[in-house]
Amino acid sequence: MRKPPGKVDILPKEIGSLATGLPPARPGTLFVMGANGGMRVSPDAGFDVVFGRCEPDVHVCVGPADPRVSRRHGYITREHSRWVLHNVGKLAIRFPGPRLVLGGHRAELPVAYTPLFIVAPAQEHLLEVRIAAGSALGPADLHEVETYDPEDTAARAAQADKWRLDPTERLVLVCLAQRYLRQEPWPQPLTWAQVADELGRLRPGERWSDKRAARVVTAVRMRLSTEVDGLLEEQIPPPIGNSLNHNLITALLIGTRLRASDLAVLDG
Repeated sequence: MRKPPGKVDILPKEIGSLATGLPPARPGTLFVMGANGGMRVSPDAGFDVVFGRCEPDVHVCVGPADPRVSRRHGYITREHSRWVLHNVGKLAIRFPGPRLVLGGHRAELPVAYTPLFIVAPAQEHLLEVRIAAGSALGPADLHEVETYDPEDTAARAAQADKWRLDPTERLVLVCLAQRYLRQEPWPQPLTWAQVADELGRLRPGERWSDKRAARVVTAVRMRLSTEVDGLLEEQIPPPIGNSLNHNLITALLIGTRLRASDLAVLDG
């Protein structure tokens, strides 16, 4: 599809995951990334972002090799000062956790980073969405937004620092998330007792306990809670269960901050 002129830009695939941060942008700006790149849309552009399997017919391609994904599976549009997801395909779209948007239904998107998944029988296909946060700007301020340098390295570095894992954090998180990294079906985080037991055997001189492991993970989760929705207890309806750790692990996997190769740290 043609890119309309004005306040809409194409994002190259090389920009990477939206989970790791954004260039400075006007509050309310929509970013969408799929298999081969994505789009940036200003909140006043009057433009709908269409996504689906058939790349020539959509703005953002997702699930290009899966015929169960609809050619045009859905779109994101601006409604009453909110970005809203519309599913027009047959397969459900999953928010982080169990929430599903079925075909023919809609859902408002939070002002945050939101990984969405088109749920196909064999696999789930990722569509990354992020809406820029910030205080509202008046008309007199809008010209200042356009002067921001998208290559502002200081802003990017500050954003990336939140996602950087030190060796201890990586060790604990890899242990917690190892079922995900081993690509087991329907993975769940290990319990704190299991994490402490494995770390105790791996590092016998470091006095690991379930409380110490939990403190390490909680610190990472709180640090990223301003970047990712679903990492705070008040954002999760009870019973919370494993939701907080599951959401954290999912965000780290999507942002490529945890990789299967990290399992090597569990080999001593």
